[in-house]
Amino acid sequence: MQKLQLYIAGTRVDLFKDETVSLTQTIQNVKDINKIFTEFSKTFSLPASPTNNKIFKHYYNFDIQGGFDARNKVSASLELNTIPFKDGFIRLEGVNLKRNLAHTYRVTFFGNTINLNDVLGATQLSGLSGLSSDNLTYTNSSVLSKLRNPPTGNICCPLITHTQRLIFDPANNKQAIGNLAWQGSTSDNGVLFSDLKYAIRLQAIIAAIQSQVYENEQSITFSSDFFNNTSNTAFYNLWMWLHRKKGGVESTVQLQLNFTQLNDLVTTFGNLPSVSTAANGTLTLGVLSGSDVYVSTSLELTPTSNTVEYSVRVSRNGADVAQLNNVTGPQTLFNSPQTALGAGTYAVLIASTTGITFAATNIEWEITVVNTQPGQGSGGGTQTLSNSSTFQNQSDVQFVISEQIPEMTIIDFLTSIFRMFNLTAFVDNAGVIVVKTLDSYYAAGASDPIIIDQYLDVTKSTVDIALPFREVVYRFKGINTFLAKQYNQVNNLEWGSLKYTLDEDIYDAPTNTYSVEIPFEHVLYERIFPTASTTPTSVQYGYFVDDNQEPYFGLPLIFYAIRIPSGTAISFKNSAEPNANVQITQYIIPSNSKELLASTSTTNINFGQMINEYTPNDVFSGTLFANYYNTYISEVFNRNKRLTKVTAYLPLKIYHNLELNSKMQINLQNYKINSITTNLTNGKSEIELLNITQ
Repeated sequence: MQKLQLYIAGTRVDLFKDETVSLTQTIQNVKDINKIFTEFSKTFSLPASPTNNKIFKHYYNFDIQGGFDARNKVSASLELNTIPFKDGFIRLEGVNLKRNLAHTYRVTFFGNTINLNDVLGATQLSGLSGLSSDNLTYTNSSVLSKLRNPPTGNICCPLITHTQRLIFDPANNKQAIGNLAWQGSTSDNGVLFSDLKYAIRLQAIIAAIQSQVYENEQSITFSSDFFNNTSNTAFYNLWMWLHRKKGGVESTVQLQLNFTQLNDLVTTFGNLPSVSTAANGTLTLGVLSGSDVYVSTSLELTPTSNTVEYSVRVSRNGADVAQLNNVTGPQTLFNSPQTALGAGTYAVLIASTTGITFAATNIEWEITVVNTQPGQGSGGGTQTLSNSSTFQNQSDVQFVISEQIPEMTIIDFLTSIFRMFNLTAFVDNAGVIVVKTLDSYYAAGASDPIIIDQYLDVTKSTVDIALPFREVVYRFKGINTFLAKQYNQVNNLEWGSLKYTLDEDIYDAPTNTYSVEIPFEHVLYERIFPTASTTPTSVQYGYFVDDNQEPYFGLPLIFYAIRIPSGTAISFKNSAEPNANVQITQYIIPSNSKELLASTSTTNINFGQMINEYTPNDVFSGTLFANYYNTYISEVFNRNKRLTKVTAYLPLKIYHNLELNSKMQINLQNYKINSITTNLTNGKSEIELLNITQ
């Protein structure tokens, strides 16, 4: 038997002498390809002893104010035979009562692997305050600059049109607007700047995720293995198109309020939330403590003109909580008793099509915390926040990244990237989330296997089919743009997708299909040929419209940005008026591949081998599947691959130092670990192993 001890927030916990506590560890379970590293126990019970009651603050007693918050996990650690074993978190699942008295607390232990869902919640990409440093104007000159210059920063402007189809017609027999053929500065030819939108580097989104402090006062730091690594060009060169709505960018003047800095509320009673402001203009409201405490708030806006229309939007963690559209004169939001403002980061944005002015003190947000607890009165603390600057008419449209980035939660964004590149993650001793491709994680494991023959329970073991399905499908959810849909119809194959099917003659496997679906748009780009010519231009562009060639909304679009340094001369129009054209031979084109030529490309974001849009006679081989899934899936589908289940009693010297990318050896055969579940009280481990085939 092993001596198990649990600590919660540094306090030693009372355990039942006969309680079974088992811990499950898995890295990439073949039964669910989408699941990544996790470490957790089965729910177990703790006695309702005085010590444990104090830890959980008598959770069963509803009348206790400021009690234990079961919505959040609490830091915890495990010891085996007085030796530190695992750090992690405890989550309270509930309390069992006997005769109306607390008897046991039901808890679950989670390893120190960080649950991103718990940290990020429903926070939208638009709620990332770190994106504001990349805000810019939307003008002909700024668009032209981001279109033709090298994309060394976080913002570029690719040749992706939201409405207009582009052609190259030197004879000018067809359309003028959208005709890229250069015919001099006085012609009507060219692509309009207003038909283009900016794009942001995915790494900038990762940086903003890491710079954010979330509701639970947690932050996130990723390792430089996959993210935060400029040499990993497969990810670093990827961009997201800033496309919030179909059609053009809204021609509005916009203002992000910048409230003056303030201290926490000064109140006459305790248990109150903190209120603070940041340099980016956001307001952060802390967690309310006590059922008798609420926040009363009033946002008052008084423009100097009572005739100019404007709109107001208030967001919490990127999600809208209040808005007024096309109003005039003084307006008030949240002006109702006991307005329920939850903890989070709030931002206020004002937009006007013609420009509007507010005096410096004419935008005020009053925050009042009120306590209705008996005996403490109804009073509370009040802070009034005033905008420190005036909102003046501006001739240039302000392109606010948070207002233009697609509506997508941070967790959905990260999950999509993990699935695209078959990533896995774990937390190191410094609290950094180490992100690696699955192949690189296994490659980093110790070369010498752990020999476990002598620790096996030889009375039982099983050998099963490794993969419980016959077919795996990899696809993008968004394949409804004009050319992608056309490709699907002509080829009876979804653009960018792949089906990996088990040979039927191997063994009798189940017939069901496993689908890995990525919620991004996947566009088929078009290289432009001059009219009546078989020699292509150097221009490739994206036509982001539906099959009726109407503006299309779609899902978030990611792509590789490739700069043509000296290409076909094309016409860029500053406006719809003549005499405003600029000839450019340098421009950024979108691509599904990191390099344009199949002969040099080793990386693209198709799952299957698709045509190279730039050289249609070639096929790209460096697909997402080939680079990130093939080794793992082909091993699992191998006719000689088996899922072996054994029981073993591993000594502490092995279990303490066990890594999930370690190899195990039985009868001179080496295995990868699929999962291991260990009873921490008696040392018995149930281990799932995948044999390593040559």
